[in-house]
Amino acid sequence: MNDLNAYPFEIRPLSPEEGGGFLVSYPDFSECIADGESIEEAIANGRDALRATIATLESKGFAAPAPNSGGVASGKFVARVPKALHAQLTLRARAEGVSLNSLVVSFLAEGLGRSEHRAGVR
Repeated sequence: MNDLNAYPFEIRPLSPEEGGGFLVSYPDFSECIADGESIEEAIANGRDALRATIATLESKGFAAPAPNSGGVASGKFVARVPKALHAQLTLRARAEGVSLNSLVVSFLAEGLGRSEHRAGVR
């Protein structure tokens, strides 16, 4: 089995609405998360979840991603935006005859392209 300590993790506090405590996630594994009342408990639970995730992948004949590989991007993420921005985007998508998703993806790609161009990234 892979060295669990080699995998980076992210930890964040959970709001009271989310149940409180702390959430641990692993960038190399898009669906491997755990939580705990304390940071230490969340990390311990995260290692248990990571161990189970890797074992499941291996039992199904899949290789676990290498540490720091960033894992596999699913192509899906959720972003919360202010209601006014959501309304503006919806109106613009309707006016252009495209889906809200298509409009937002094109805006993100355009902005990323501009940013990379200014930074000299190719």
